[in-house]
Formats: sequence, structure tokens, C-alpha cells
Amino acid sequence: MLDKIHNLKDKVLSARPAKKDDSQYLVGLDIGTEFVKALIGKVTEDGIQIVGVGRAHQELNDMQAGAISDISAVVNNCDSALSQAEAQAGVSTKSAVLGIAGELVKGTTTTVHCNRKHADKELDIEEVEQIISLVQERAKTRAKDQLVWELGGKDVEIRLVNSALVNIEIDGYPVTNPVGFKGREVVVQLYTAFAPMIHIGALERTAKELDLELIAVAAEPFAVSRSVIGDDANASMSAILMDVGGGTTDIAVVNDGGVQGTKMFGIGGRAYTKSIEREMSVSFLQAEELKLGLSNHKLAESKVKSVEAALKKTLDVWTSGVELALAEFDQLDHLPRRILLCGGGSSLDMLMHRLESSDWYSELPFTRKPVVQHIKPSHVVGISDKTGTVTDHTMITAMGLLRVGLDTIQQDVPNANDGTIRQKIDKMLRV
Repeated sequence: MLDKIHNLKDKVLSARPAKKDDSQYLVGLDIGTEFVKALIGKVTEDGIQIVGVGRAHQELNDMQAGAISDISAVVNNCDSALSQAEAQAGVSTKSAVLGIAGELVKGTTTTVHCNRKHADKELDIEEVEQIISLVQERAKTRAKDQLVWELGGKDVEIRLVNSALVNIEIDGYPVTNPVGFKGREVVVQLYTAFAPMIHIGALERTAKELDLELIAVAAEPFAVSRSVIGDDANASMSAILMDVGGGTTDIAVVNDGGVQGTKMFGIGGRAYTKSIEREMSVSFLQAEELKLGLSNHKLAESKVKSVEAALKKTLDVWTSGVELALAEFDQLDHLPRRILLCGGGSSLDMLMHRLESSDWYSELPFTRKPVVQHIKPSHVVGISDKTGTVTDHTMITAMGLLRVGLDTIQQDVPNANDGTIRQKIDKMLRV
């Protein structure tokens, strides 16, 4: 198998265009269960401009529950998507951001209360860094304990993939810049996402075989949240973000611009296809055609009721998964009313209708009936599309990965004294 991968690598490198101005470009590579999506972005003064788009289909055994299960096959699919994007862009770039998903990726917000011995001493950046390191360590312990419990006591190595500051308070007073303040109690809220090393290792190997320089790995719901939060303009945004992919549904809850946590469960578009396959006794490919026909309103009227009946049981289970995931955000007084969806799995009309028209939310702490809509590419902050081909909600995760890449580039300040306190703290959180 390794010979196959190395032969493929030689093919990949010979097939790509010559590199041009590599430092000005980066790749967002969304390795999904059904499709690999590649976006090449050119970094500009205003953000990132998409100049190349590629997509390649994945086979049934290439991914399992959102994670890579066949590195050789996934490298081949990534090569295809990247080649399309590079041909359109006319450039080849090594700098890449890859997404990671799956039920074993754990993202949550941890709150730590620190009582300072010298309340009359001003906080400095070194003390803030010590507090944040403490929060990260506690979050890692909690994430590892949760995984051990879920895996029936099996120990697993994990690594931090994303970290973001949610809130800082000093003696009950919220601050955006803690440096220079005096006080007894410092409360820090920090979002962290951890993933098993085996999943991260598969991504790193994939990037290596494609000769990509991995500048960041992002938990995909975190990337989606970064795509719509952006910078100061949306700092007070509150919403529930749902990325319904082929193998998983990833949920992020954003409150006042801060990511409160992310949850993932293993039901996506492929589960709906399999339910049609099972209930209607057809092949997987035929079931996929029936599902897509229902979504794009091209299915024969005589088959609509049968397909909807086959989908209903899976939709009921999916809805229960959403309820259970949102019920875990018990640290919030109420859940945000806006629900924003993306991912190919959310194209199913029945799914959208269930969220919009049923009372699935009645047992959850919503103050009013939720408002449901798809995330549009125009909603993504700091990313524009020059190609004219990024037109719907299925490319939002890949756009979010570009946004994480932009964040990473902007945090690379050349001098420790440059940048705002938030930029300095964000740089501490880099992994």
C-alpha cells in the first residue's frame, strides 16, 4: 500500500501547475465522508479571495463516521480535488488548512476561577498566559476522561486542535484587555477542541503525501463558527450552527460571539441513503439517486411518498440526536434562537421542514420558536469568491477552513509587542 501512495505522490507532484507567489495563497481542504472539497484562496488586504475550486467523490469505505479509514484512497481523492482547484487558479500552493470531524472530536468551553494572592498587583501578559495554560490542561483532562468513558475504559491519546478565548472577568467585571487591571478573582472561559491522535495522524500523513504544509487543523464545527463570527462586526452574534455532512452532524453553539461548545453525532446524509436502501430494497447508488431526486424535486410523484416513508425513521433519530446534543449546553440560560445550517446533508427538504415546522424544540430552553435558514457564502466573513462557482451551503465548511487559515496568518505578528491583547492571547492559543 505504501508503494501505491508514493507512486501516487509522484503523480500528484508532476500533475500540478508550477507554484507562483506561494506565500500569498492557501488551501482549505474539507475531507468529507461523501466529497473532498478544495478551495484555493488568495490572501488580500480585505481577507481571502477564492480563485480555485475542486471537488471529488469519496467511496463508501474511504471514510468512517467522519474520519479517514483508507489513507491511500483519500490521498487519491484529495489529489483530484486539488488538481481541479489548481488548474482553475493557475497556481499551486503548499500552505493548507485541513478539517477534522467525527464523534470522538470533543469541543467544549471550560470556565476556571483563579484567586490571586496579590489582588493589588496589576495583571501582566505572563500571568494571563499562566491562567490560560491552566484552563487548557483542565480541559484536556476532562476531554480525555469523557473519551475513556465513551470507549469503555480504553485509554486514548488526544491533542488540542483548536482553542479560542470566550470571556474574561475580573471580580465579576467583564474585560476585553485584562492587562493592567487589579483584582482578586479572574474568571476565564476558554473553548477547546481535542481529537484522538490516530485521527490527527491520518490527516498529517495525508497532507505529507500530497506535499502540503499543514498550517492548521480545525475542528469543522469550529471552522464553521469562525466563518460567520469573523471579527468585531459579529462579536455579539448568537446562533446554533449545524453542519450536516455525509457521515456526521456537527453542532456549534455561539453565544455573544464566543463558541460555547461543539457536539458531533454519527448521523448524516449517508444514513438517510442507507435507510432508503434498506426500506425500499434497492442498491446504495439507486437509493442515493432517489434521495437526491426528492431534494431537487425531480423524483417521480409516484415514488415521493415511499421515499419519504423510508426517510422518516432516520429523520426521527436525527432529530433526537439534535435534541440530546443541545440539551448538553446547560451552562446557558437559554439557547440562541437562530439556527444556521450548512453541509450537503442539510439539502434534504424533510430535514429543514422538521426543524421549521415541528415542536422538536419544546423541551429545550428556547425563549421563542427557532428561526431556521441555510448559511450562504455571502454570510462568510472576510471570504469572497472570484470563481462564481461557490454558490450554496455545501461549501461553507471549506470556506470556514480558509477563515481559520486567515486567522493563523494574521496571528503571526513579527514582534511580541505588536497586535492587540486579544491577538496576543489568540497567539498563545495556537497549536
